[in-house]
Amino acid sequence: MKKETIAIRYGYQKDNNRTMNIPIYQTTAYEYESIESAAKLFNLEEEGNIYTRIGNPTTDILEKRLAKLENGVAGLVVASGMSAIFYSIINLVKSGDEVLLSDKLYGGTITLLTHALKPFGIKYRYFDVHTNFEHLITPQTKAIIFESVANPALSVADFDMITSIANNYKIVTICDNTIATPFGCSPIDLGVDIVVHSVSKYIVGNGSAIGGAIIESKTLKEKLKNYDYFNTPDDSYHQIVYLDKFEAPFTARARLSLLRDFGAVISPFNSWLLLQGIETLSLRIKQHSKTAKKIAKFLQKEGFIVNYPTLKSDKNYKYAKKYLKYAGGIVSFDVGEFQKAKNIVKNLKLFSLVTNIGDSKSIVTHPASTTHQQLNKKELQKAGVSEGLIRLSVGLENSKDLINDLKRAIH
Repeated sequence: MKKETIAIRYGYQKDNNRTMNIPIYQTTAYEYESIESAAKLFNLEEEGNIYTRIGNPTTDILEKRLAKLENGVAGLVVASGMSAIFYSIINLVKSGDEVLLSDKLYGGTITLLTHALKPFGIKYRYFDVHTNFEHLITPQTKAIIFESVANPALSVADFDMITSIANNYKIVTICDNTIATPFGCSPIDLGVDIVVHSVSKYIVGNGSAIGGAIIESKTLKEKLKNYDYFNTPDDSYHQIVYLDKFEAPFTARARLSLLRDFGAVISPFNSWLLLQGIETLSLRIKQHSKTAKKIAKFLQKEGFIVNYPTLKSDKNYKYAKKYLKYAGGIVSFDVGEFQKAKNIVKNLKLFSLVTNIGDSKSIVTHPASTTHQQLNKKELQKAGVSEGLIRLSVGLENSKDLINDLKRAIH
């Protein structure tokens, strides 16, 4: 089954009502057949619905569909992209462990790893996605996190180098595939262990729902033999050993331990909205990418330093050509100074000033003032975020209208 068909059909088994559209199971809880049946569900002796904090039939279809699109063995959908990243990290590390993070990551991810997790004893080191970083690895390194296409620098990761080093040391890799989407890049096919998404972006496609996703690769199970959370009994859950009990142990523990205890649960209604969006993702990402490239070329002609990976002049072009089918709808360009950036943003009419990406409506953001504001000067420089950098999330409007809007704002 091809991805376009998976996005529309996969994972939905019609009930007696035979509805073409997937039902919204807007419920908190489920009635058990008997005390014995309830006990078996809670003891993981049989599968079924327990409580929507752990699973929901509408959300289950979304999880299966996303996992299949990413060629994963299982998926977990949570309340936001940040909770997906948070769960992916803390499902692997404990106090004293280290995480290697790309220096081009989205600002919120950097803040999570460098500040929010710091009091819990989780350490971090930066690495460059194009430079050998083997010297940074220590016995405490438990995860390597990066983006397929970075936000907002638009750097494309060297998957072969990253996964080769990680595999040599049996370290788990986590790739945020939000910008490229499963139609633009296939990280698991490129050797990545875990894929995360902010499904609030291109997957929903119209800014109507917040959510996050974690997808586990089939090959991850072998690496998890080296991780204590998976190879030793879980005292909080009947002494189960996740590696022995589950085909997808990473997803199982994230659901049964982290989602149960931390509770970043997605609403069934949001899952339904995301299922509507995913059906048209293959068409939208193609159009977003086509228009974004036209705008990138226009901005180049205007004399700006432009970041868009499929431009032949872009420093990431060779990686984009190797790893991407589509680069997505994000374009960033540097106008040199803050006041000039401020004036351009102020003069735009069709591009709305919003801190979001992946919407059908075009968006403009000044990262240094918003999404990356918490970073210090050195971190901003590494992330490729200057005071004059403007990020565009190119929507589905007519490309000529968007270019004319930019012309008016610039001149």
